[in-house]
Parts: sequence; structure tokens; C-alpha cells
Amino acid sequence: MSVPTHTRARPPATTRFGADARLHWWALALPALAFGLLLLLLAGSGQAEAATGEDPALVQVAQELLRAVA
Repeated sequence: MSVPTHTRARPPATTRFGADARLHWWALALPALAFGLLLLLLAGSGQAEAATGEDPALVQVAQELLRAVA
């Protein structure tokens, strides 16, 4: 004589994995923004120039400080 078994039906899984997963808007926007900014930095680096000479205002301030100390 077999004993009937009682099985409960499981409710559908409500996990956020698999095909039902959704991303927040910033999960795509932030990496895209970072990529764009790095691309702009690389594209603009060809126009970089070294600083030439000294700033005359800075030289005058240094001269005034040396004169005040001496």
C-alpha cells in the first residue's frame, strides 16, 4: 500500500537574476561617461605644450619677499 505524498507548489522565483534582471540607468551611463572623458583626454593631448618662461607677477612677488627678508 503506497502512502500519498503531499507536495506544495512553489511560488515562481522572484529573483533579479537571469532574463528578468534590470540595470539602473547609471550602471550604463557612468562607464559610458568615463570612456568619453578618457577619449577626450587622449584626443586633446596632442596639443599640449610645455610651460615657457616664468610668470612676471610671480617673479615680482619673489623679489619683494627677498627684499623684505634682507
